[in-house]
Amino acid sequence: MFVSLRDGESQEGLLKRFQRSIQNSGLLREVKAKRFFVSPGEKGRIAARKSAARYRRKARKEAGLEAGTAPRKKLPLKRPPA
Repeated sequence: MFVSLRDGESQEGLLKRFQRSIQNSGLLREVKAKRFFVSPGEKGRIAARKSAARYRRKARKEAGLEAGTAPRKKLPLKRPPA
């Protein structure tokens, strides 16, 4: 990753721009992921946990429990004729 100093830019501004470019490229995330060996089975379990967390967040949002959202109205249950 290379960042050159622009005209009139301070060292702090250059460092901020460099850090932002590193974050946007996803380089740190990739390095952290490859720091330790993760077996294929463990990768699957991690993916399943992430998927379940996404599902729970979506359910909470639809229920109106997230900040800034109103709860959705629940419709009465329709029972089949007996």
